[in-house]
Amino acid sequence: MRNKVRLSDSLKAALVEILGDRLNLSAAICERHGKGESHHPAMPPEAVAFVHSTEEVSAVMKLCYEHDCPVVPFGAGTSLEGHVAAVAGGVCIDLSEMANILDVSDGDLDCRVQAGVTRKQINHHLRDKGLFFPIDPGADASLGGMAATRASGTNAVRYGTMRDNVLGLTVVLPDGEVIKTGGRARKSSAGYDLTRLMVGSEGTLGIITELQLRLYGIPEAISSAVCSFPNLEAAVDAVMLIVQVGVPVARIELLDEVQMDAVNRYSKLSYPVTPTLFFEFHGTETGVVEQAEQVGEIVNDYGGGDFQWASEQEDRNRLWQARHDAYYAGINLRSGCEGWPTDVCVPVSKLSECILKTRELIDKEGLVAPIIGHVGDGNFHVLFIVDPANTDEMEKAGRVNQAMVDMAISYGGTCTGEHGIGMGKKKYLVKEHGDNAVSVMRRIKQALDPKGLLNPGKIIPEV
Repeated sequence: MRNKVRLSDSLKAALVEILGDRLNLSAAICERHGKGESHHPAMPPEAVAFVHSTEEVSAVMKLCYEHDCPVVPFGAGTSLEGHVAAVAGGVCIDLSEMANILDVSDGDLDCRVQAGVTRKQINHHLRDKGLFFPIDPGADASLGGMAATRASGTNAVRYGTMRDNVLGLTVVLPDGEVIKTGGRARKSSAGYDLTRLMVGSEGTLGIITELQLRLYGIPEAISSAVCSFPNLEAAVDAVMLIVQVGVPVARIELLDEVQMDAVNRYSKLSYPVTPTLFFEFHGTETGVVEQAEQVGEIVNDYGGGDFQWASEQEDRNRLWQARHDAYYAGINLRSGCEGWPTDVCVPVSKLSECILKTRELIDKEGLVAPIIGHVGDGNFHVLFIVDPANTDEMEKAGRVNQAMVDMAISYGGTCTGEHGIGMGKKKYLVKEHGDNAVSVMRRIKQALDPKGLLNPGKIIPEV
């Protein structure tokens, strides 16, 4: 790992000329920008640059490039694998004040936004137009950060991930050059797909400043339901069959009994403390009824209870807010502890085996760790509730995390379905992709960022 860089007086002065008092050197602000929402330690930058435009990002990047100063992009700070840690010091570029919705095309079902717009902000803006943007990670993340980490969420089984819903980008490269990728066409075979290269690059190849996004019409009918199961295996097996028979469910979320206990306490709900599936059905009035009937027959065969319905928008909002608050609900299970969230994704046929073995490992180590998952696409999460000062507990969580990842990769899955690599999962990249593929990634990084200044220490494992 490279040594931390101290900002020179000349660089500070040049940055102040561009930003004025929006260059912040406060220790408290820097500390806040050096840590996401996970167990990874804070690694603060030397300064935080609050930018308002692509042109300002470009100007800051040019100066940092000239001074060999590392740069870390920052959106809402909700990342989970140490993405925003300034491991080499330098400048953090905070894009949260770039929060303008630039254009919405109702007829073409797309929009253009600045990177600091959040998922809740865009959907509040779109609601009166009868449109919505479906990607919904648990936190109210920025859309730029969601693209950078290739985020997804509860709707991914129906609408895909950020990879599927970003049409084009404006990106500032490490030397300050600005490029535009993709466009508004729904398909193209023109040249390398630079949009997909940048989506999921975690701020290591360029800084995303604007996004062109695919939108969807709000369905005619939406209905949500909760169904409890006698055990975890039955719940997961029911999901596997629902997916295999092709029922177009919009959301299928699994919460194990530990997570249900946490959600009930935190969100003041009263569901049975057993493995539970949250469903949501989108479509026409008739289509929603048909989907619910098909799913109801399947869950009944696996011992699932009767659906508890949430058809009114207020009830649906409460249900899904409780699901999105699952991280905070989990942390609330143990006072004074922190969350260590991790995720894997496997082929759906291997989902039951992977989840059950993971639950066994957790219980064997005596850890408090709820399991929750976007199980319709094979993605599930474990949240270890740990005391960072307890070395034995941290080692146990590390062992389970390692075993869970190894198992997922052995099943043909991935070490992370949506959290990203950051610095937390770098060590698994070669095992998943092989030396040759990681070598290609390293060469791409070297070609676009020859000085290694952009979000150093992330994704690519050191040789």
